[in-house]
Amino acid sequence: MTDFNNDTFINPNEDTRITHGSRVDLHFEVSLDNGTVIDSTFQRPEPVSLTIGDESLLAGFEKVLMNLRAGDTRTARLDPEQAFGEWNGDNVQTFSRTQFALVEGEEPQVGMMMEFEDKGKNTLPGVISEVGDTEIKVDFNHPLAGQCVNFKVQIFRVTPAGQTAIKL
Repeated sequence: MTDFNNDTFINPNEDTRITHGSRVDLHFEVSLDNGTVIDSTFQRPEPVSLTIGDESLLAGFEKVLMNLRAGDTRTARLDPEQAFGEWNGDNVQTFSRTQFALVEGEEPQVGMMMEFEDKGKNTLPGVISEVGDTEIKVDFNHPLAGQCVNFKVQIFRVTPAGQTAIKL
């Protein structure tokens, strides 16, 4: 039988606030100003769980969550620099058309998403932004770069850092 320290387990309640390292169960929605929903968990039967500070959320999104507690809801509008960054023209690269290895018979098209490998062998997604006779431009900016986004959350449970929630 495992021996647990009494300080290890807690019963989170409505007074437990989100801080760095908190484990949070929540539903969220990310949308654009025109109402287009980019991602949402509200239709899922169970909320998602994440740990504040583990880089699963961008810092701007985490900032919205700070000091919330179970039962809270919040909607915040995030500027590009708080969300997916400003669009950066330096992130658009030009390639020779001969560098593209597409499936035979397939032609590169504007809007086509492709995966590229950098010098460190990391995979980078890019979107073809322009197709010419000899060159192809690829945009490596995040697809939501330069856009404001709306972030809506509903908090279900907050467990402080280093502790494990139990149901009593």
